Amino acid sequence: MTHKILFSVLFAITMFASSCTKEEVVTVDSSLPSGAFTVSKSGNITPQSDTGSKGKVELGKDASAVNFVKLGSDFSTVLASGTVSVYLSTSATFKADPGKGNPDLKLIGIISKNGEQYFKMASAPESKFTHLILWCGSANVPFGNAMLQ
Repeated sequence: MTHKILFSVLFAITMFASSCTKEEVVTVDSSLPSGAFTVSKSGNITPQSDTGSKGKVELGKDASAVNFVKLGSDFSTVLASGTVSVYLSTSATFKADPGKGNPDLKLIGIISKNGEQYFKMASAPESKFTHLILWCGSANVPFGNAMLQ
């Protein structure tokens, strides 16, 4: 009986002490805009290679002046599973230059799902970028592009 009482008292003290020292962990997703998202350019995806790619794309800044590329809630494409990349480009045509790179292309991110998603950019995109391109590197085919105005 004494052991049961002692065990109960120790259990109660342990639970009380652990609940007092627990800190609430708040996770902030830095890949999402903070506050209002202000659009500077936008366009609609034109599908290529029979992929059915579609949806609105936007360039803009959040309330902290962080730049983002946004794919709208209506965005969809086939194989949105990590094989399609998003680029900013100076034209509607993907022009890779292996070994040298191409200053007219800027990799933004990899599409892992359909629907709304944001791609945080390290800096503001140069004004020379007029298009967004969806490119499937594994198949070496364009999935779509959008003129940004």
